[in-house]
Amino acid sequence: MLDERKASILRAVVEEYIQTAQPVGSGHIASAPGVQVSSATVRNEMAALETEGFLAQPHTSAGRIPTEKGYRYFVDALTQPSLDRNASQQVRAFFDQAHGEIEQMLADTTRLLTGLTDYAAVVVGSPHEVATVRSVQLVSLAPSTVLFVAVLGNGAIEKRTIELAADVDEDVLAQAGRAVLGHVSGAPLSAAAAVPPAPDAPVEEVLAAVRSAVASGGHDEIDHVYVNGTSRMAASFEAVETVRSVLTILEQQLVVVTLLRDVVDRGLNVAIGSETGMQPLADCALVVAPYTVDGEQVGTVGVLGPTRMNYPQALAAVAVVGQRLGNRLSEG
Repeated sequence: MLDERKASILRAVVEEYIQTAQPVGSGHIASAPGVQVSSATVRNEMAALETEGFLAQPHTSAGRIPTEKGYRYFVDALTQPSLDRNASQQVRAFFDQAHGEIEQMLADTTRLLTGLTDYAAVVVGSPHEVATVRSVQLVSLAPSTVLFVAVLGNGAIEKRTIELAADVDEDVLAQAGRAVLGHVSGAPLSAAAAVPPAPDAPVEEVLAAVRSAVASGGHDEIDHVYVNGTSRMAASFEAVETVRSVLTILEQQLVVVTLLRDVVDRGLNVAIGSETGMQPLADCALVVAPYTVDGEQVGTVGVLGPTRMNYPQALAAVAVVGQRLGNRLSEG
């Protein structure tokens, strides 16, 4: 733990470096809010912070910059950050208007996060194969054509158009729908391929068609990943090689899923530099939050930026968007 003066000086250095990306000198920090001590005292305290590993001096004559340890102390000392009024209105307006297929909503959510933070945004949705079924409907499109609709626990909607050998009436469809729902409610959609036979021949004909349609549906077995704002990353780093490495990682869906899941599983909402577990992200920070639907964690939202990211803003944006996304998907 740092004493109050060292903590206030470190906080001032981090905040200034986040804004300017330039090494911070003692003269500037001496007049920062919450510091109010002489430049000589600041120099001594900054030297001590460097010795303790919270700050680094890139050049002999330059000011100092935060280290990974310094950023971690800064983040851990933050009180619960909140979005400003304008950003809160953006989030509210977005989710008030968000409708339609879950895939489009998740893609649009990444654009919202990028707009709020100016960093690359990632949203991961669970694979439909592991999502449980909330409701099922069989809708007549024509006398012998039926639309099978399943609403999943992750907010996704699965549809299959089924062609029957004979015309079918609404009562038979209703019976078949109840039989399917009774078997798959709370289970993965794939369970519909094993709905028990019905004694009534017309109902069984519909159930057989449902089993076949679901079995041949080609379910996803990997998480759905949506990324936006990669061009913002290029503007965040001076080293071309760093940009190339980061963009390469963002293009690898499985790597992104594994990265976010690992950070969440470790109980972190911020991973800084080496904490990401990936050497190419040594100069990056990742802010993540899981989102839940009906109390079940189904995915993750996050932003990836430089280690000198605006942590209060990023934490607030990710937390609020994750909560609102889960609420919106729970509403159906």
